[in-house]
Amino acid sequence: HYDYIIWVRAETQETLTADLAQFASLLNLRECRAQEKQKIFKAAKDWLQQHEKWLLILDNADDLTLIQHLIIGLESNHILLTTTAQATGTIPEINVKKLPDEAGAVLLLRRAKIITRDTPFQKIPKELQIQSLAITRELDGLPLALDQAGAYIDETQCDLTEYLKLYRKHGIELFKERGHLAPGHPVPVATTWVLSFQKIEQASPVAAELLKFCAFLHPDAIPEELITEGAEVLGPVLGPLAQNTLSFNKAVGEIRKYSLLQRDMQTKTLNIHRLVQAVILKSLDDETQRQWVERLMQAMKRVFPAVKFENWLKCDRFLPQAQKCASWIMNYNLQSPEGARVLNQTAHYLYERARYIEAEPLYQQALRIDENVLGPNHPDVAQNLNHLAELYYTQGNYAEVEPLYQRALAIREQALGLTHPDVAQSLNNLALLYYTKGKFAEAEPLYQRALTIWEETLGPTHPNVATCLNNLAELYRTERKYTEAEPLYQRALGIDETALEPNHCNVAIDLNNLAGLYGDQGKYAEAEPLYQRALTIYEKALGSKHPDVANSLHSLARLYVKQGKYAEAESFYQRAMAIYERLEHPNTKSVRKNYEDLLKKMDSEKP
Repeated sequence: HYDYIIWVRAETQETLTADLAQFASLLNLRECRAQEKQKIFKAAKDWLQQHEKWLLILDNADDLTLIQHLIIGLESNHILLTTTAQATGTIPEINVKKLPDEAGAVLLLRRAKIITRDTPFQKIPKELQIQSLAITRELDGLPLALDQAGAYIDETQCDLTEYLKLYRKHGIELFKERGHLAPGHPVPVATTWVLSFQKIEQASPVAAELLKFCAFLHPDAIPEELITEGAEVLGPVLGPLAQNTLSFNKAVGEIRKYSLLQRDMQTKTLNIHRLVQAVILKSLDDETQRQWVERLMQAMKRVFPAVKFENWLKCDRFLPQAQKCASWIMNYNLQSPEGARVLNQTAHYLYERARYIEAEPLYQQALRIDENVLGPNHPDVAQNLNHLAELYYTQGNYAEVEPLYQRALAIREQALGLTHPDVAQSLNNLALLYYTKGKFAEAEPLYQRALTIWEETLGPTHPNVATCLNNLAELYRTERKYTEAEPLYQRALGIDETALEPNHCNVAIDLNNLAGLYGDQGKYAEAEPLYQRALTIYEKALGSKHPDVANSLHSLARLYVKQGKYAEAESFYQRAMAIYERLEHPNTKSVRKNYEDLLKKMDSEKP
């Protein structure tokens, strides 16, 4: 309980002095009519030191040097600062974070006077819940924005659906106004950010450019190395950050003074609020935005790693930024090989992680760009065709696959020569398609030709050789040529275990296929541990919901059926089906049939 609550505006020396003078006047202090600010400060401070049970609120105290001489000596009392400064020295901080969805919805509805102060979220009508949650998510849970939205709704008496439409149409313009009936926060949130940005521009052009760049990124977990390793292509102002960590830290620190960026030192990432991004983007003309998108594209090209299993953790770290960059490329319809490369790599990683729906439009746009810029017969076009065909193959859209593979093969043979490793890749992929369609006689010579090219150009122990050996062995296994298949499987496994990490997915493929061969031959005791090892590798590398995990579960389920272990088989079929159904995978139908056959078998064998 306080006897006095004193609210002082502390954004400038002038407002601070004016409010302290008013405070002195209200208390009839002798110095209240003094013109010198030193006398006013002394009178106010003397009174505070001589009294207890007061709360002093210093609002908008972004420049802490303005208030230092006032608060020194008052540390044992209650002083509350509202500030955008993140570096507050010895003053304890309470960060105002984004609100959880339900809490944000309640704040919005209370501020709009649609519900009473004591109404919990669970008691709000369902339709209002949905509408208020939509606005909360659109405003990214920012309390100040939700407060302002509630004030607008209260004063204009528009409904929530109408407000959401207005915001989506007019965006940040809606936050440049505040209701006249909303005292206490006369400065709209957008204006506050604009003023902060202007201060940053005056203090540090490097910090201002860095903030502009961050406006074009995915707002969460921005890897710092995207900036430090990509700085050389981010324009002349940010360029020096590539070799100067001190300058980077200084620029980030300048922005953090105004809470426009948050920094996580443990993960070496930055975060920026979506509405801050919207304010900055609104201030940039179309030509400037396009320039920043092109810079982002160049930086992304530099930092996004090759899509290989050993790089997956790094790919994961950059994926949200790569996807954001891809959306900008498509939005501006940028036509450059660099843009196509970013799209292609992003799509390829999404494909590897079984995110097929997200990958397809990026693959297609990359293909269109390369065809337009490089011409229809360029090797990069062949790579795009190959990736798109792989995606369609995985989805079971075989009719669309063959013409893409055929065209890619023709381009590569013409542009690169008949014995280039990329030609072998096209031959291997086309052979795999023929094998899947049951055209074994057409598949085998293509596999043999691909194997010869890879052995001669890459060496007999290259992982690509192992891939082709595996595929050829699968063909022989299907034809029941077990004696021809086994040495190929064994050689492939030996190559991959030597050339790759022991938990690499290619090793899991080798183990799974060799286990399948043993299962076909009735060697169940030899097959099961190989299947189990493959499943462990897949789950660790890909997560529990990847289709390759489902393939492994399916293989084990079939083995257990052969062994009469129906309970184990049932469990594995159920897990595999759940994964396939979630992905709408082409294997769903066959696995469901196998599962139904198992249930019939179990039912028929009941006593």
